[in-house]
Amino acid sequence: MNPSALLVHVPDVAKGLEWYKKAFPEAVPVYHPDFDFTALDLNGFSLEIVKADKKVGAGKSGTVVYWSVDNLCVALAHFEELGACLYRGPMEIEDGLSMCQVEDPFGNLIGLRGKTT
Repeated sequence: MNPSALLVHVPDVAKGLEWYKKAFPEAVPVYHPDFDFTALDLNGFSLEIVKADKKVGAGKSGTVVYWSVDNLCVALAHFEELGACLYRGPMEIEDGLSMCQVEDPFGNLIGLRGKTT
């Protein structure tokens, strides 16, 4: 099995989609007309910004996906420029890497892992 999609729950899908397009500028928007839905394609991985509801709300509640980045400091600065706030870390981990978590403007966590040089 391989991961195929990540659903990010937000209170306002249009605002969430715009923010995530900026946060992941390499993502290609893919519109699905049958569902009137746009996903962001990251090399075959689907980043899907969806409406938070009673069953799955926006915010920090457990699972955090970590994105591999070339330079953690550069990636952290990019997310902070877009309004994300450092939530945890950075901290050193294995193989000369570091990791941290940032909180998006909707309360969700984004994990970042990479070298700090």
